Amino acid sequence: MTTSRLPLTLAAATLLLVANLHGATTARADGGDPSVPPGTEPSASAPVKIDPTDPDLKLPEGATLADPKVLDIKSVVEDQSGDERREDTNADVTFALQAEVLFGKDSSKLSAAAKARIDTIAQEVRKQNATQVRVFGFTDNLGSSAHGDVLSRQRANAVQSVLEQDLNDPNITFDVRGYGEEYPIADNSTEEGRKKNRRVEVTFPRTGE
Repeated sequence: MTTSRLPLTLAAATLLLVANLHGATTARADGGDPSVPPGTEPSASAPVKIDPTDPDLKLPEGATLADPKVLDIKSVVEDQSGDERREDTNADVTFALQAEVLFGKDSSKLSAAAKARIDTIAQEVRKQNATQVRVFGFTDNLGSSAHGDVLSRQRANAVQSVLEQDLNDPNITFDVRGYGEEYPIADNSTEEGRKKNRRVEVTFPRTGE
């Protein structure tokens, strides 16, 4: 039975040209995106060339154009329960599964229902012909930071182990990390927010198919 999904956000930003005027602040993308650990940010395609001598470009005297930027097209879909979300950009696919649907409380042992969800992710990895898969674990800010680091890594390891068995492909390499309470995507001051932060994310490049 297919889980009903509710589109939450479709943020499209394409071919953004920023005019860097004298005294103006350089524009940048919103920093509230789900987990962007250092070195894992998606990179957009090369922008189209802009002719700075084009008479249709109206700039104040002495102003110059900043380097053109291309922002990722992003689509986020979350199921109605909020237990699972999928984020697609032009570079990557990310699945985020809340810990409660995978593990018991304060545990890294996968539940009986967890395998079906991980199998679905494995099918998408095959569809995209991905050869690199990142599996990152995260917790809320309750308990000690050291405990969260260990638990998040153990949970990431557990998900990676099932993915590896499902895919059974020696050409696929995995990057597995536990970030503990770092990179929250919601407010840790509420239980609803902490629930969203307790998660495992699986990310892999998309082929555009």
